[in-house]
Amino acid sequence: MEQFFTKSEPVQNIIKGFNLTKTLFVSSIIIGEPNIGKKSLARYMFPEAPLVSGANQKEVEAALQEYDELIITDFEKLSNQESLDLDNKRIIATANYVGNKQTIDNLFAFIYSMPSLKERPEDSAYIRDLFIKEARSNLMLEDKVFAGDDIQLNLSENSKTLKKSIYHHLMNHSMDESNIEQAIYHYLLNHLDGNNAYKDYLGLYEKPLIEAGLKKYGSQLQLSQVLGINRNTLRKKIHEHNID
Repeated sequence: MEQFFTKSEPVQNIIKGFNLTKTLFVSSIIIGEPNIGKKSLARYMFPEAPLVSGANQKEVEAALQEYDELIITDFEKLSNQESLDLDNKRIIATANYVGNKQTIDNLFAFIYSMPSLKERPEDSAYIRDLFIKEARSNLMLEDKVFAGDDIQLNLSENSKTLKKSIYHHLMNHSMDESNIEQAIYHYLLNHLDGNNAYKDYLGLYEKPLIEAGLKKYGSQLQLSQVLGINRNTLRKKIHEHNID
């Protein structure tokens, strides 16, 4: 069975609604942003139901002929929603947005709105911890400990960018000197060109060096001593690299 976790009251209300009606032959649709768990929720509530994508109208029509219970994902991609006959069937659809509201109202007895992960901080933290566990295993970093609260999560595309930000964090915080050299080497191999490349790409080294130094020491005077450069030179470089 697909696992699904939530502490979000709106999502818990969706689950309660499904539990009250899951034995009835009525159709429901879950609407919300991409990558927020709509399909996972549908599969969790109806684990035995076949699943078909709205990206293929003919496959959906064929599945409706064959099954009385069906999950239709990406419902908004159907080219002819009005032609579907959902009567006396238990259809659970998911959609990233409402196309024709009148059509949706006509086809579905229950219309649920699912909040984004930005609106579900406890769910985001839970998913974050799952992805950290997955990333540690995939990157073979089981011997390292990563605090979830230290990771700056990107929730702009919900679980998609959340997962990406976790992998980036773990990789960035586990690289050694050789890994860093290789990363810079491959970047420069793909981007190095122009007539003033040495100066143009010097910021790749100087900017993170200065930013890390300011974070670590909290003093321009102390950092200038650590770097072995004049304080005025350091100030000039801070300005050049637009470092706050």
